[in-house]
Amino acid sequence: MKTNEELQKDVQDAIKWEPLLKAAEIGVTAKDGVITLSGTVDSYAKKSEAEAAAKRVTGVKVVVEEIEIKTYSNLYNRDDNDLANEVLNAYKWNWEIPNDKVKVKVENGWITLEGAVEWNYQREAAERLIKKLAGIKGISNLITINTEVHDEIEKMGIESALGRNWSISKQDIHVKVVGTKVTLTGTVDSWYQKDEAGRIAWNAPGVVSVDNELLVEYDYSLVD
Repeated sequence: MKTNEELQKDVQDAIKWEPLLKAAEIGVTAKDGVITLSGTVDSYAKKSEAEAAAKRVTGVKVVVEEIEIKTYSNLYNRDDNDLANEVLNAYKWNWEIPNDKVKVKVENGWITLEGAVEWNYQREAAERLIKKLAGIKGISNLITINTEVHDEIEKMGIESALGRNWSISKQDIHVKVVGTKVTLTGTVDSWYQKDEAGRIAWNAPGVVSVDNELLVEYDYSLVD
C-alpha cells in the first residue's frame, strides 16, 4: 500500500528510468491516486512518453498531463509542408496503414489525422508511427473506423478473449454489445489492464467503437 509521497516517488523514478526522459525536467504531484505531470520538454515524443510511463506505475488511477512543449533548436522548428511530407512518407512504407486512407493536415506543428480505416490497430498505428518525428507539437487523431464486417459482434468471443489473457483473466470486467459498439465496465488493478482490455475488445470483427469505462481501483491507503 502506498502513501501519496510513495506514489509520487514511484512515478518520478519511472519517468527518470526512461532513457528519453533522463534529462527532462518534469514535475510530479500525487493525490489519492491522481498524478499531475507538469514542466517543459522539447518534443512531443517526450511529452507522450512521460504520460505513458506514469500510467504504468501501480497505484496510478488518473494522469493529468500539463506538460508544455518548447523548442530551442532549429531541428524542432520545421516547416509544416516538410513535416506533412515526412508523415505521408512514413505511411507510404508501412504495411499497417492502408494506401490513401489517412489524410494529414499540419498547422504550426500540430498534426490532424482524418479519414477512415477498417481496424483500430490501423488507426493507432497512424499515430504511433509519427509520435517521434522532430517538430511535432501535438496530434489530433480523428480517424474513424469503417468496418467491412457486417456480422453481429460476438459478445462471448470478447469475453473468452479477455479470459484467456493472463493479466486480466481474474479482473471484474463486464462486456456489453449494442450494434457495432462495445462497452466495458467493472474494475481493474492498473492502467495496463484497462488498456489491454480495450485492445482485446477492439480486435473483435465488426467493432466500430469501444467505450472503455473500466475503473482503476488499486487498493492502497493514504497517509497525509
